[in-house]
Amino acid sequence: MEQNKKLLELKEDYKIVFNSEQGQRVLNDLEKRCHEFVTTFSKDNSHETAFLEGQRSTLIFIKAMIKPHKE
Repeated sequence: MEQNKKLLELKEDYKIVFNSEQGQRVLNDLEKRCHEFVTTFSKDNSHETAFLEGQRSTLIFIKAMIKPHKE
């Protein structure tokens, strides 16, 4: 139960940070830098693919944390 409370508090922290005007600018920048809407596949370099997908997955995690909570 305590862990669930901490997770909910952390999600609120993410929302406070990223729902501010500055946070929205940062999130918009991360969408571009972390390849949210483009492929991360590199035909010639699997390490580059893994690196780029790691960036993308971080952005997806942040967006999941700030997504409105459904009861």
